[in-house]
Amino acid sequence: MELVDFLKSPKRYHDLGAKIPKGALLTGPPGTGKTLLAKATAGEANVPFLSVSGSDFIEMFVGVGPSRVRDLFAQAKTMQPCIVWIDEIDAVGRARNKNGGMGGGNDERENTLNQLLVEMDGFQTTGQIVVLAGTNRPDTLDGALLRPGRFDRQIEVGSPDISGRAEIFRVHLPKLKLADDVKELSETLASLTPGFSGAEIANVCNEAALMAARKNKEQVELEDFHSAMDRVIGGLEKKSKVLTVAEKERVAHHEAGHATVGWFLQHASPLLKVSIVPRGMAALGYAQYVPKERKLHTKEQMVDTMCMMLGGRIAEALFFSNKISTGAQDDLQKVTRIAYSLVTVYGMSDKVGHMSFPQPQEGKFNSTRPYSEEIAEIVDEEVREIVNAAYERTYALLSEKKELARLVAAKLLEKEVIHRDDVEAILGKRPWKEATTYEELVAGIASSNPEVVPEAELGATATGAVDAAPPPQ
Repeated sequence: MELVDFLKSPKRYHDLGAKIPKGALLTGPPGTGKTLLAKATAGEANVPFLSVSGSDFIEMFVGVGPSRVRDLFAQAKTMQPCIVWIDEIDAVGRARNKNGGMGGGNDERENTLNQLLVEMDGFQTTGQIVVLAGTNRPDTLDGALLRPGRFDRQIEVGSPDISGRAEIFRVHLPKLKLADDVKELSETLASLTPGFSGAEIANVCNEAALMAARKNKEQVELEDFHSAMDRVIGGLEKKSKVLTVAEKERVAHHEAGHATVGWFLQHASPLLKVSIVPRGMAALGYAQYVPKERKLHTKEQMVDTMCMMLGGRIAEALFFSNKISTGAQDDLQKVTRIAYSLVTVYGMSDKVGHMSFPQPQEGKFNSTRPYSEEIAEIVDEEVREIVNAAYERTYALLSEKKELARLVAAKLLEKEVIHRDDVEAILGKRPWKEATTYEELVAGIASSNPEVVPEAELGATATGAVDAAPPPQ
């Protein structure tokens, strides 16, 4: 909006002695709408839009890259005011090699970057040319590109929040033939898709329409959107992956363990559905939650998450006489990562203290631990104690709710996919107030410190269903 104002009424800024900013760098994950935002800026300002990709400058012939940069900016000067958009600028703008390259030969990419730097700082002060660039790897860019006078503004384009997702759904849903009201459906879907980017939301809408057409429906219904989200999150349904009865029982009890433990832990994410339908490369079943969009996490919240992840392994141990399987590998990896983060990243361990160590970077050959062997032993011991404490707490909780978990597993074996309503019918209402409607989620109600619901309001639908989980250790 600021750039649009600069281009529409530059005189107001020039009269005060201000210079029009040379450029803005849009950074963010793939699919969040960086290119769309640049196009919208040009359209809103009603100025010419010159679009080029970073890789367009790179050619096998020496001197072609710098020549194309010169031509691009010469064309822009004849069309000003205008916007130049360079997509994926990291292809040409990566940090230059401090050693002068391999063998001192001519580096076409570095010459192209040098020409780009010269052109961006060579405008006349009255030039009304704004350069916008997009990348999802800002850490690889050369420092000279990011200095004031070239890319004056760095704009973070992240994944949308719940109200942003509802707006994006309202862009895509009117193109479909729907059974429900667009506004109501967009708010429902926005609350079920935390963390989705704009591209993923567009994909969900398209997949839902494809699924409805495949079933010869006349309208796209909510269940088609649920199926589309399953496909986007978990992958294709593997109908060819046939499980034996014993394997199916084990998967059902594993997923029932996750669902039951999470239901009775205060800080666990609200359950959406549980499935034992094989999907994707390896998943034989999964429990889908609606994660609360928190910016900060407490130790209690992280420990509750660990307990919920351990619920599957513990359910196998309880129901199959301690004969455990390999099904908990992914859960255990996540538990280990959270436990090490508690100790070495977030400073939540008394023995190690209030220190945060830089983490070893994947893919780096010489990446070593930034602390001594003595500290490493203390870290490993602390992590083992945290995981063991979470395991014992979860084991005690699931042992107490064993019959309820058995009922959830039986319902899973019967229906293969069960939703929150089915679980609530077995386990009773959760003992804490939580945001469920779109308005509550937008307002952030009950997201940080949910109150305990009075027992009279719960209405026990199963034995022991209203007992709260023990307080976090």
